[in-house]
Amino acid sequence: MASPSSSESPLSQPLAGIRIADFSRVLAGPLCTMMLADFGAEVIKIESPAGDDTRAWVPPVDHHGRGTYFASVNRNKRSVVVDLNTDAGLADARELTAECDVVVENFRPGVMAKFGLDYQTLSAGRPELVYCSISGFGTGAGSALPGYDLLVQALGGLMSITGSPETEPTKAGVALVDVLTGQNALAGILMALRVRDTTGHGQEVHVNLLSSLLAALVNQGTATLATGHSPARMGNAHPSIAPYETFRTRDGLLAIAVGNNRQFGALTEALGLNILTEDPRFRTNELRVASRVPLKRILEQALETDSAAHWEAKLLEAGVPAGKVNDIGEALALGHSLGLGPSVHFTDPITGRSSVQLANPIRLSASPATYRQAPPTLGEHQGSTFASISRTREVPHEQHQRSD
Repeated sequence: MASPSSSESPLSQPLAGIRIADFSRVLAGPLCTMMLADFGAEVIKIESPAGDDTRAWVPPVDHHGRGTYFASVNRNKRSVVVDLNTDAGLADARELTAECDVVVENFRPGVMAKFGLDYQTLSAGRPELVYCSISGFGTGAGSALPGYDLLVQALGGLMSITGSPETEPTKAGVALVDVLTGQNALAGILMALRVRDTTGHGQEVHVNLLSSLLAALVNQGTATLATGHSPARMGNAHPSIAPYETFRTRDGLLAIAVGNNRQFGALTEALGLNILTEDPRFRTNELRVASRVPLKRILEQALETDSAAHWEAKLLEAGVPAGKVNDIGEALALGHSLGLGPSVHFTDPITGRSSVQLANPIRLSASPATYRQAPPTLGEHQGSTFASISRTREVPHEQHQRSD
């Protein structure tokens, strides 16, 4: 899928003209503001003299020597250094917030109030301001708790249901709670802007990591509320569906996701195990869940006779949801083969720095995401104001991009 170039009219971008003062660091806030920037919002990333913590989170690095963690959530932004502990820095921060539509911050609750940059102070003279605060555990009794993704996965119950029964609780392979919270912040800001379009009044948006995780527990959380029993770790198995997990083949693991009796019949036929559909242990999904262990043993005896790729192809042809367990490189290649454009190559038209990054997953048919600026170096745009950004947008720059 072709990516739009930066010479495309800003008016075609849904968030053109929205100005965001981004005080956030690490992942949840920067992910949110990057996604807004991809759709045309003007974002100034306001950093301390030490910079965003993730600038130092290396390795790995890209071919420019930039840390890939920071780069993953900071494209399409300008970086200015502001020392909030100085009068000059506070003056600069207040000037930037006075020009913006949205403020995003993820300091500990109370820190922005100490600097006079909190919602109550800023909105007193600007009722149209949308102000998004991101915290770890809310603004009440948990306000002093450190909001790190690993801690929230532990305290929020996700680790307790991740991993096999024989191993210790395991975190997800990415900072999943930060990602969920960033997406919730994105949605909250867009809803607040929609209300402002109607009423002229902004509001405060507050999201926190723990609430984002608890809401994302969906069926597992609801089951706990309904029964009073917390679920245990089941590895790759599902508490309510079988067979719905990974199975050994001759050369690797294969995920099989059977959601109904028709699919179970197709699975047994493809494996030459039609007799299983008449077995009283496996006639319904509820019975299969109760007999998950013997069912898995029987299925793996058949699956281990050939490769994961062989069974993936055969089962998909039979209408059975199945796929081998890919590594990330294989997963990106799959997205490319399906025409999904999971990554994008682009060159910053001003600096000439090239980047390869994951593409924005939100696809709008008339107002697609654009990739205009490489992740900035610390203080690269010192002295920038929102007015100066608007002036530079009047002069289009040629840019070469492609989605992979």
